[in-house]
Amino acid sequence: MMNTLYLMMIIVMLATIVMMLSSTISKKSIIDREKSSPFECGFEPMNKSRLPFSLRFFLIAVMFLIFDVEIALLLPMPILLLTSPVKTWMITGMIFIMILLMGLYYEWNQGMLKWAE
Repeated sequence: MMNTLYLMMIIVMLATIVMMLSSTISKKSIIDREKSSPFECGFEPMNKSRLPFSLRFFLIAVMFLIFDVEIALLLPMPILLLTSPVKTWMITGMIFIMILLMGLYYEWNQGMLKWAE
């Protein structure tokens, strides 16, 4: 038991030393504005380095994530049928699908599914 405790203490100390050593070695001592600016053949940059982000693309990505999680939650439903009563399984599944369909209808009604305008 004591050997395990000593081994755990050594591992924690070794990890702490490595983390502190890496943070001190990797720190930049001088932050230069010219070195952190974008480089275009020695001239001032012609345009901004960050382009504006499309809000429409962001909404489509969020919808994809929502429906991707929905599929991950629906996949174990047949396995749950083996362990739960059929009535409970049906009610839970129908409520879940109805909530998702209401969300889809809301997104459709708000025009979020129209990609090109």
